[in-house]
Amino acid sequence: MKLITFSGPPSSGKTSVLLKLIQTIKAQSHTAGVIKFDCLYANEAEQFSKIGVPVQVGLSGNLCPDHFFVSNIQEGVIWGHGEKFDYLFTESAGLCNRCSPHIKNVQAVCVIDNLMGIDTPRKIGPMLRMADIVIITKGDIVSQAEREVFAFRVRQANAKAKIMFVNGINGQGIYELSMLISAAPPTLMLANERLRFSMPAALCSYCLGETQIGSEFQVGNLRKMNF
Repeated sequence: MKLITFSGPPSSGKTSVLLKLIQTIKAQSHTAGVIKFDCLYANEAEQFSKIGVPVQVGLSGNLCPDHFFVSNIQEGVIWGHGEKFDYLFTESAGLCNRCSPHIKNVQAVCVIDNLMGIDTPRKIGPMLRMADIVIITKGDIVSQAEREVFAFRVRQANAKAKIMFVNGINGQGIYELSMLISAAPPTLMLANERLRFSMPAALCSYCLGETQIGSEFQVGNLRKMNF
């Protein structure tokens, strides 16, 4: 089984790309499953179920969704092996530009879109910089010049990644993506693997449920500005 991690900001087109990709993979006589990680709500399960894809949904609640991902991904891989999938895709919530649900020796994909602004690649952290494949969506609704500038900014942020323009609506670029995915290494277990980048520091009083504003209520891992 090949584990593939999909990350990217909200509404960048991750689910649309995944749906088209899995349909292409199924047409090639392969099986696939999906694990969707989110915070409070996720309706993607309905979309994957409509195309006959087994899906598990994990809602992190008041926990960081990527910390939640790391705490559950090993069990997810065990589930994928039990279902005998050829491919297991994970889709992250994409709420924090500092997070990175990418694992060493596991193919990592980041999805961003052309409408985010040309400076966005500089604002997205390791989930873009540590990706093996960067998919740029919504290129059909901007000019050629805007596509080229945006792709250049992506290249500046991640010089090693394969950069692709993919349309999650009409499927343009999906076949080429499926060829790249087919070259991913197999995933047996993750017990001895490591994240490609550390998660953001946590465990301050607000992480643990504090709602009151004021220095006397702020304890733990904090960083203060100089005004």
